[in-house]
Amino acid sequence: MMLPNYAVYEGLKIMAAFETNRTAAAGVGAGLAGRLLAACAAWNNARITRKALSRLSDRELDDIGLSRSDIDAISARG
Repeated sequence: MMLPNYAVYEGLKIMAAFETNRTAAAGVGAGLAGRLLAACAAWNNARITRKALSRLSDRELDDIGLSRSDIDAISARG
């Protein structure tokens, strides 16, 4: 199911749509596979945020108080 997901940066909501059906197999959540899955999910969330912000014009970024140089730092925060 595709549902909107919001990344929040300094009180601003930035919407990214992505698959939200992330379920872990029984007993995997605390182990190495669970940590790997979480790392992959965090990387994907950063990628989606970076992509969404990169699509904005310089004017739109300025309207929300950001610049192009802020994009990588924001997406890395997770």
